[in-house]
Amino acid sequence: MKHTDIKQVLLSADMVGSEVVVCGWVRTFRDSAQVAFLELSDGTSFRKLQVVIDKSALQPDPETTKLGASVAVKGTVVKAYKGDGNELNAKEVALLGKCPPEYPIQKKRTTLEFLRGIPHLRLRTNTFAAVFRVRSVAAQAIHRYFHEHGYYYINAPLITASDCEGAGEMFRVTTQPWNAAAESEREYFKNDFFGVKAGLSVSGQLEGEVAATALGKIYTFGPSFRAENSNTTRHLAEFWHVEPEIAFAELPDVIEIAEDMLRYLVRAVLAECPDELKFFDTFAEKGLIEKLSAVADSDFAVCTYTEAIAILEKQNAHFQFPVKWGSDLQSEHEKYLTEVVFKRPVFVTDYPKEIKSFYMKQNADGKTVAATDLLVPGIGEIIGGSEREADLGKLRQAMVARGMDEAAYRQYLDLRRFGSVPHGGFGLGFERFVMYCTGMENIRDVTLFPRAVKYIP
Repeated sequence: MKHTDIKQVLLSADMVGSEVVVCGWVRTFRDSAQVAFLELSDGTSFRKLQVVIDKSALQPDPETTKLGASVAVKGTVVKAYKGDGNELNAKEVALLGKCPPEYPIQKKRTTLEFLRGIPHLRLRTNTFAAVFRVRSVAAQAIHRYFHEHGYYYINAPLITASDCEGAGEMFRVTTQPWNAAAESEREYFKNDFFGVKAGLSVSGQLEGEVAATALGKIYTFGPSFRAENSNTTRHLAEFWHVEPEIAFAELPDVIEIAEDMLRYLVRAVLAECPDELKFFDTFAEKGLIEKLSAVADSDFAVCTYTEAIAILEKQNAHFQFPVKWGSDLQSEHEKYLTEVVFKRPVFVTDYPKEIKSFYMKQNADGKTVAATDLLVPGIGEIIGGSEREADLGKLRQAMVARGMDEAAYRQYLDLRRFGSVPHGGFGLGFERFVMYCTGMENIRDVTLFPRAVKYIP
């Protein structure tokens, strides 16, 4: 259907006086003796288009005025009577799709919790339409950043025979019937589709390292899957991952790239989503724009894990989970570091090797690895990265200590056998970044159809 986007009609001064056709969903209807007003949204902008109906010249079908109905309107673009932008004087209003009175998007019950129960309709609200416009802008900015900096975009497989994190939190991929019988595990998988045990990927990192050791600088951007029993506001079973991998890079290089990328993404959202951010600043998180502007313009802090523990131990009496060297940081610790101590994002580096993944470079002290987590106010960890272990012997040693099967990682080990180089990378949880930019408090509200433990609406 030939029509003009509402965003273009609203913002273009050159369109005043033009006759156009717009399509959209009815958001409000106001009536008076001589004039009626429709407010339409087609999803292209945060602002809605006001359609003015002169009832002496046009009597619209009552179905075209119902909340949620879809309509096509032909009319003349005029300067808005109040405020900035344009509105439309209607000549014709045609019904495209009826909407009955039981339409669930009603002001009296549109809580976020209620809307999670109707994920197929919730994008028609201001909140979720704004979330997904921000998400789209952020995704485009990710591709733009890496393209401008000479990275190659790689598509890592979603089905894999190896567990990148070594934590056993993979979803099994199988075509075997639910009651398949086998004398052994080997026999079971021999009869399966791939002939071996396969699962959904928890990360594209291992394949990314393969590409980086040939192409130099690469990134992957796609879904990851983790069968982690974490029913929290920050965890999903299916989430999107941004994972650059860089050859000839050490931990300081990884930190520099991660900081530069994050600032770039925040600046893009600030520049391209001003109306959405004003809305979130008002209704989701007071001071959101100020927070994002500070991130875009400030340098991030850096401290070692050992330094962070020393700071936190002084506050142990106030924490639900007291810390000591060797313990993992909890949300309350991350919040204290970012919001009280540093008052900005902070890279925590050089974690104990026992609480980090097998592939991270072992430091000379024998106790820590060259890893970093970027903690941000309000969210906590948003990026995790490291320099990778390039020494074949040390990598094997780490795998043996964890009881890992070397045969499943033969290709990964070969990268250390044939021209090994220092290299590193990081992963950005994309949904957590969108939460950070919008002030949304539940990760299930920034993905289209959230998948979590015991939850698949």
